[in-house]
Amino acid sequence: MLARAAMPLSLDREMDVTCRPPGGTLLWLRRDLRLADHPGWELAIRKGEPVWPVFILDPVTEEAYGAAPRWRLGESLQSLASALTRRGSGLILRRGDARRVLQNLIAETGAQRVIWSDLYDERSAGRDETVHAALTADGIEVATVNASLIIEPWAVKNRQGGHYRVFTPYWKAVRQHRVPRPSGSPQDLRPPTHWPASEQLSEWKLEAAMGRGAVIVALHTQAGESAAYDRLGRFVESALENYQSERNFTGRDATSRLSGHLAFGEISPHRIWHACLNARDDNGQPREAAPFLRQLVWREFAYHLLYHSPQLEFQNWRPEWVAFPWRGDNPDAETWRRGMTGIEMVDAAMREMYVTGTMHNRARMLVASFLTKHLLTHWRVGEAWFRECLTDWDIAANAMGWQWTAGSGPDAAPYFRIYNPDIQARKFDARRRYRDRFLAEGRLIPHSDALGYFDAVPRSWDLSPDQAYPSPVIDLKAGRERALEAYRKFRDR
Repeated sequence: MLARAAMPLSLDREMDVTCRPPGGTLLWLRRDLRLADHPGWELAIRKGEPVWPVFILDPVTEEAYGAAPRWRLGESLQSLASALTRRGSGLILRRGDARRVLQNLIAETGAQRVIWSDLYDERSAGRDETVHAALTADGIEVATVNASLIIEPWAVKNRQGGHYRVFTPYWKAVRQHRVPRPSGSPQDLRPPTHWPASEQLSEWKLEAAMGRGAVIVALHTQAGESAAYDRLGRFVESALENYQSERNFTGRDATSRLSGHLAFGEISPHRIWHACLNARDDNGQPREAAPFLRQLVWREFAYHLLYHSPQLEFQNWRPEWVAFPWRGDNPDAETWRRGMTGIEMVDAAMREMYVTGTMHNRARMLVASFLTKHLLTHWRVGEAWFRECLTDWDIAANAMGWQWTAGSGPDAAPYFRIYNPDIQARKFDARRRYRDRFLAEGRLIPHSDALGYFDAVPRSWDLSPDQAYPSPVIDLKAGRERALEAYRKFRDR
């Protein structure tokens, strides 16, 4: 079932194929789906000529997104298209090879330049280089901007002139940089008088792979720039001050929940940075922002690493870990995916992701540790499932987070740091708010979100809240000892 019917996004104007005078800009939008504090928009408008915003669903983009982030992309595009229409502009949607789509649009519009924001993963960067070379050869002006990071990956260097491999010195270096203040939304979007044809968002069927889960996740999702600003305001006002002491408690609304908005570029990190840095309490005193800003810079660090070490996404960052005896996909991993391990804190977290499209950060570390250590399963199995299920999936943060927890990545937690889910539950969910919200079995009156899990999962899983809760897939002590023994053999080989 669909979360809701997708509205057509074209302006319902027939493509005018008559000769157009040259001039104007194609603004190629990607993971930067907003208007305010967007250097691409600012540069395009500054030219004083028409601006055609376009989003291209090309093979690189299609292959990157799993089911949930693909659905979430559709929600973001819908929100942006509506905002552009209200401002007298529009959003052109095209599907196909990016180079050919842009060349066709140049022919249809007479545009003389193309602007896009930088992406930093190897496949996107390779595509962009190809497009840049082709357009330049055609005599088209090309400009790229930074619309998604505080500081681009090559701009922060260590004393030797190289890139950072450990977070703390990177964090200290970033704090020495001046973070530009965010700009507002453009007053005049320079809409053209003629529009090429646009495909319809509904034709792309971005929700298809979600199946019946889309309608459940939609209840917990607010997409778009306006929703991002609202969420930022609530966080700064009610949670920023106590972020350091509260952020690990899974049952409390103590984190920013801005990750989805950042992933699709519905808000800029500059705006978040300055909103937190300038926050004041009721007495006019600065709120404590450093602990949260540090977490925001973890995202920057992930892109810093991905840019300098593209293998981070799919290979062990520490090459010696290729010899570690992780298992590939296996039946235990399937119980983990389904939230049926019999370990309450793990299952609650996995079900939270399936119901809401997100997962508390403390829970992400916990379930990653459980899969890679207690179940001795390769981090790529977990990374792939998160890629499929997280509406806030981020190409750099997801890969770095999994490798950090597994022990194979940069700045990694030592392999022998194995989270005990029961201890984590006692520390961070002592009143069981989190577990009772997402686990239905055995509860007299289950929470609606706990029941929502059974409405969202594939029918082929044959799960029911009336079933008995499963027995643990592994004894936690035995799993820990097995993991430590595997590490000792690996270390001493």
